[in-house]
Amino acid sequence: MKTKLTLLFTLFFGLSYAQSSFNNDQADQTSKLKFGAYGQIDYNQPLNTNTISNGELDIHRMVFLMGYSFSPKWELLTEIEIEHVKEVFVEQAYLSYKMSKYFNLKGGLLLIPMGYINEYHEPPVFFGVERPMLDSKVVPTTWREIGFGAFGRIPEFALKYQIYLVNGFLGYNGSAKFDSDDAYRGGRQKGAESVVRFPNLSAKIDYNGIRHLKVGVSGYFGKTQSSLFSNIADIDQSLMLQADSSVIAIRMLGLDAQYQNKGFQMRGQAIYSYNKNAEAYNAFGNTDLGKEIFGYYIEVAYDVLASSKTSTRLLPFVRYENFDTQYSLVEGASKNPKSHRKVLIAGISYYPTNELVLKADIAWLNNDYLASPDKSINMGIGFMF
Repeated sequence: MKTKLTLLFTLFFGLSYAQSSFNNDQADQTSKLKFGAYGQIDYNQPLNTNTISNGELDIHRMVFLMGYSFSPKWELLTEIEIEHVKEVFVEQAYLSYKMSKYFNLKGGLLLIPMGYINEYHEPPVFFGVERPMLDSKVVPTTWREIGFGAFGRIPEFALKYQIYLVNGFLGYNGSAKFDSDDAYRGGRQKGAESVVRFPNLSAKIDYNGIRHLKVGVSGYFGKTQSSLFSNIADIDQSLMLQADSSVIAIRMLGLDAQYQNKGFQMRGQAIYSYNKNAEAYNAFGNTDLGKEIFGYYIEVAYDVLASSKTSTRLLPFVRYENFDTQYSLVEGASKNPKSHRKVLIAGISYYPTNELVLKADIAWLNNDYLASPDKSINMGIGFMF
């Protein structure tokens, strides 16, 4: 009898220990996993003079984040994006190795740290139903390429830095991918069977040593890629010259600043880009990219509920954008009257929580081609978690 009790006692505690170990392992695995998402649903209604236009309802994007910590040092992060219900992209997919607060490594499909919105582009983060046009046409958000590099913080000087060696835009693939309408947007490779020959350098420094203020300086330098560099014999000078004409060297600089004090917020951004070899590129590709590109915007907002005890926020805002994808022309080129755009947006954002926003705005777009500004009303829902 004593032996049977001993066996039952041992079996019971053995099973209890095994179940406890299983639950602990399961909890440990769960703590290593990360999951999140963001998305936006938009309504856009043009209000052009003497013209009747349909509005558009769109599930603009849904993005799902999944990450896993293999160890305290090794971490994987991925984001899968679905745009307009039917287009699927990988927005980010990188592995990071955390060494210290001062120096860490990252490699994979990376967001280019240019300006502010390209890295922080979730709908509750920016004002307006749509992202700023400067960040759509010039930067262009969401701009990501495959590469590797280092990042970290230097808290003694209130600095954060990033520096990456990345693949560049595909400027030519049977036809020129850059023009004065969309600037570089058509050349994003997004990590999809990317053509690579010339590595590009991307870097950013953020400074937050002044109370309520954050300032960032970005830089991007390198040559664009071209499909023409394929099986060219070294001695075939005519094909080499042709391929060289399909490439430009981009020198892009960005400055962004954010000021926030209680309910008041102000943001600004400026982007300047110089395109070396643009004259040969335009002639070869029969396009009209500007030799220089320049643009900026500034926006202000105020939380009218800031003085109350509620956790909700209500922020009227206004933003002015001014950018030109043909800020200066190559010799002999004609000005595209649509290249210099001015945008005024006024609207309101209501935040029931920090992760959820209901938006509405009215936008006026003007350029040298339009007799009067194009006007639209926009409404949207945005979330992130």
